[in-house]
Amino acid sequence: MFGPNRFKLGLFSANCDGGLSMSKAPDRWPAEWPEIEQLALLCDEAGIDFILPVAKWSGYQGEANNYGRSYETLTHGAALGGITRNIAIFCTVHVPLVTPAFAAKALATIDHVTRGRVGLNIVCGWNQDEFDLHGVQIDAARRYDQGLEWFRIFAKLLEGGDTFDWEGEFYKLRNLQTCPVSLQRPWPVVMSAGFSPQGRAFAGQAADVLFTTITEMDQVQGVVNDVHRTAESYGRAIDVYTMAHVVCRPTRKEAEDFYYYFAEEMADRQALDYYKRQKGLTSKDDARYIERPLLTRFSRGTGKTYSGSYPGAYPLVGTPDDIAEQFGQMHAGGLSGASIAFLHYLQEAPYFCEEVLPRLKRAGLRTT
Repeated sequence: MFGPNRFKLGLFSANCDGGLSMSKAPDRWPAEWPEIEQLALLCDEAGIDFILPVAKWSGYQGEANNYGRSYETLTHGAALGGITRNIAIFCTVHVPLVTPAFAAKALATIDHVTRGRVGLNIVCGWNQDEFDLHGVQIDAARRYDQGLEWFRIFAKLLEGGDTFDWEGEFYKLRNLQTCPVSLQRPWPVVMSAGFSPQGRAFAGQAADVLFTTITEMDQVQGVVNDVHRTAESYGRAIDVYTMAHVVCRPTRKEAEDFYYYFAEEMADRQALDYYKRQKGLTSKDDARYIERPLLTRFSRGTGKTYSGSYPGAYPLVGTPDDIAEQFGQMHAGGLSGASIAFLHYLQEAPYFCEEVLPRLKRAGLRTT
């Protein structure tokens, strides 16, 4: 994560079925473990910078119930850490479900397993349905406040030192300590995701990387500048990434036709309706943060809908030259990286690695 590549790329959501889509296409990613292993090795060899899994406890319902099959991310991280050599591996942790002491112990363990390659993706929670099966209630108005206190305990544990007590608003803990501490000092790299002002403020205080939503390329610079100002108000500097769904083919028509096939003809509209309902439960303060990610440049440019594309994922659809050019535009606007997903990772990632990565290297965005 702190290597020489000027624009970082990470594999996103491959621990779940569906390939980051709201699609019922039969050729979507099935999330079988042997294929996940094969994909991790491919990305490690190709020089992809990180693997970022999604913490899910239930699917998006609908006809396909994408994300209904998923692998828990701490276990997933330790397993992939044992077979890879270079790639950073993130673990996604829900603040309401995992205590800071457990997370510190688990992350330190995986950091030793990977020789210093683990990262934490901290999530404060939004879908109450997924927490009901744990008997946990999300406080929508205070979730980031709890998350910030959680992070401060986690960080203090991994700093090491004497045993301490914690008397806070959300946590009252005794005899806190963990051993061993992480190899990365003072703690592993931290990322979070958010578009709302509250999400950006949280990242400005706790994260090294913020994932945010980009729906049009001309938004990039303004969004990045706003995030940087927020972090600077807390005396910090953070990087800004976005997430993208890649459809890369030899011709633009092939790519656009395939995107329309899985994201419109095979769209799982029931799943999208479920997502919008659930997202609204924790976003009542500003409806813009629900609807904005559902509109993309493809919707506006073609007049067609793409209901099966994942909300908030920027559609990178075109030839290898098209994809590389748009990554260059993202970097020029101030983004430091992107997570990428495919409808079926093993069928599409090899072509991406063979064709797009060399173009990014020639453009000076990557050395690997």
